[in-house]
Amino acid sequence: MDIENQIDLAIKNFEFDGEVIEKEPLEKGHINDTFCIKCRLEDNTIKKYILQKINTNIFKNPDELMYNIVNITLYLKDTIIKNGGNPERGTLNVIKTKDEKNYYKGKDGDCWRVYNFIDNATTYDLVENAQDFYESAVAFGNFQMLLADFPANTLYETIPNFHNTIDRLNNLKEAIKNDIVSRVKEVEKEINFVLDREKDCCIICDALNNKEIPLRVTHNDTKLNNIMIDDETKKAICVIDLDTVMPGSILYDYGDSIRFGASTALEDEKDLSKVECSMELFEAYTKGFIEGTKGSLTSKEKELFPLGAKLMTLECGIRFLTDYLQGDTYFKIHREGHNLDRARTQFKLVSDMESKWEEMKNIVKKYS
Repeated sequence: MDIENQIDLAIKNFEFDGEVIEKEPLEKGHINDTFCIKCRLEDNTIKKYILQKINTNIFKNPDELMYNIVNITLYLKDTIIKNGGNPERGTLNVIKTKDEKNYYKGKDGDCWRVYNFIDNATTYDLVENAQDFYESAVAFGNFQMLLADFPANTLYETIPNFHNTIDRLNNLKEAIKNDIVSRVKEVEKEINFVLDREKDCCIICDALNNKEIPLRVTHNDTKLNNIMIDDETKKAICVIDLDTVMPGSILYDYGDSIRFGASTALEDEKDLSKVECSMELFEAYTKGFIEGTKGSLTSKEKELFPLGAKLMTLECGIRFLTDYLQGDTYFKIHREGHNLDRARTQFKLVSDMESKWEEMKNIVKKYS
C-alpha cells in the first residue's frame, strides 16, 4: 500500500475534529514520518494535528513506546494544570483512536499516532546564541522538575542500554576483536584514547546501581530542536519528541545537551582545531538547567555535571568509532571515513573538557 493510502486509512481511525482538508509532509525529524493534518471546523476555523508513522525498525514495541508517552504526557498535563500553566501548550497531547487505543496499527503492520498541533511556536535546529541555549536548558530542567516525582521504574526501555556506557565500551571491544573490515590498525590512537578512559565509563552506571544518584525520567535526546519556542515571547514552552523517554540519570540529559550544544564545531568537523567546548555556552546551559529544575536535583547529581558532559561525549565517540570498525552499518555516512571524523570530533571535545575541568566545576558550583 502506498503512503497516501496509508495516511488516508490512518486518518479514518482517529477522532479528528472537523473535515480533513490538507495533509502536509513535515521534513523535520530523521526517525518517524511526520505530517500536518489540517481540518476545517464548522465555524470555518482551522484546527491542526500531527500525524506520525512510527519507525518500528527502531522502536520495535509500539505498545511500550506509547505506554511511556501517554503516561508521561498525562502526568505532565495534571502537573501543569496544578501549577497554573496551559496543558495544551506545555506538553504533547495524544489523540486516541476511535476505539480508544493509543495508536493505530494497519493491516500491513504500520503504526500511526496523532498529537494536537501546537500553534504559534517553532523549533530551531542550531544554537545561534547563548540565550537560545539558556532557554532550552530552562525547558529541559523544567521537564525534569515536573517529572521529579514520577516513578521512573514504571517506564519501559524503548531502546535497551541506550546510555549504558559500559555496554557501549564492550561493543567497541568486540568490534576491535573482530575487525571485520580491517580498520583497527589505522585507528589505534583513537582506540587507546578510549581505553585510557575506561574507568570513567562505569561511573554513572555504578552511581545509579549504588543509589548514589536517583533513577529519573530521562528524555535522552535533549537537542535544541526538541524544544518548542513561543513565537511571541521567545520562551521555551514544550519539550517534544518523547520516543526515547526512559528511566535513567539526569546526567544523560544534561551531558548530551552540552556535548551537542556547547561545541564550537559541527559534529563531523574535520579540522579539529575548530573543536572546543565553549565555556560561555556551558555556563549558559548550566545556569538555565539548574534554574529550570527548581531545587529538585541532589547535590551529588550537580557535582557530577562535568562528568556527565564528558561521559556522554566520550560515549558518542565510542559509538561512532564502533560503527566505523563494523563497516558503517548504523549511522548514515556521506563520505569515506565520515564516522571516524565524527569520533575524532567527539574525542577532541573530551580532551578540551578535560583541559577546562576546574573551570567547569567552578561554573557548576556557582549556580548550585
